[in-house]
Amino acid sequence: MKGRGAGETQSGLRAGLAGIAAVVTRLFYAFKRKAPLASYITSRIITMAVTLFVLGFAIFGLMELAPGDIVDQIMMQRLFSEDQGRAGQDRDVLNLEQLGERRAALGLDQPFYVQYFHWLGRVFHGDLGTSLISRAPVSFLITSRMANSALLNLISLVLITFFSFLLGVYFSTKAGTAADLAVTFFALVLHAFPGILLLILLQLFASVTGLFPVTAYPPFPFASAPGRFAVSYAHHIFLPLLASFLGGIGGTLRMIRATMLDQLGQPYITSLRSRGIGEWRIYFNHAFRNTLNPYITGSANLLASLFSGSLILEIIFAYPGIGRLMYEAVLQEDINLVLANLMFISFLVLLGMVLADIILALVDPRIRYGKE
Repeated sequence: MKGRGAGETQSGLRAGLAGIAAVVTRLFYAFKRKAPLASYITSRIITMAVTLFVLGFAIFGLMELAPGDIVDQIMMQRLFSEDQGRAGQDRDVLNLEQLGERRAALGLDQPFYVQYFHWLGRVFHGDLGTSLISRAPVSFLITSRMANSALLNLISLVLITFFSFLLGVYFSTKAGTAADLAVTFFALVLHAFPGILLLILLQLFASVTGLFPVTAYPPFPFASAPGRFAVSYAHHIFLPLLASFLGGIGGTLRMIRATMLDQLGQPYITSLRSRGIGEWRIYFNHAFRNTLNPYITGSANLLASLFSGSLILEIIFAYPGIGRLMYEAVLQEDINLVLANLMFISFLVLLGMVLADIILALVDPRIRYGKE
């Protein structure tokens, strides 16, 4: 009788869960029919949240597999400093209890998934933790560097977008000419050229000619002289900005040119021309608008590549951005700072992709309705 009652309870529970799932599914499809754009945006935001959760879990798991931890690093630095400062003298023996107490104070004695959920709880309360090396709040370190990286990458994105569309549309009208072949060749070279080699060459150019500084940031703060800082910043940032621009325009220019050529060969373009509509109106009012979809999709990847590529740029040109902060945190094995940096950069990349999807749905109504 007891087994029968337990079985009936389990079957009732399964039936209840199935009923809840059916109700949620009906509500979702009803919401999708009444507000397709809002449901599309909601699904993209939920997907981003789930991806961030899984990514953070994987990062904590990988950090658990890495040999040693921050306590080992701190103790090794302490022993090294004692060796240097008290050569030939007896030093205190670091017992296992001291190491265990230090790990317990930092929460490192718990399983990684417990640490992850504790970290998520702090994040939801706006606390990203404290740097284990500098003892400064992680949120302060990230926000102080994020503005510099965002400014550099957004300027690059605007310049790449403007010149890619300008040159791509123009040379699509000159397909097959010598100028078009030359521009296509140089765009391919820029797209295939190693970014780190370009940065090194520009750094050598700056050091040999003396026309530009070898660092990418003024040596004085903005508050001391705002006008002088703006002029100095433009001078310092020119070569890193040029490297970022050249590294991104090649692929984007070729994509826009190829998309324009594909649109110009479509039957509706022939129909428009047969009606006597002017060429420039055909280019900008019809063919150009249809190049936005692939560019919006590619712009999210372009922004992600700019942020990931800025790591090398910031190291070579000593630019105080979030990429250089990440590099310094990895060298020092500052776990809190490394994790917060990785999650923050991942959030920005995923946010860019979600925004690209939303803009794409606004431009093309077929996407929000799930039609091709």
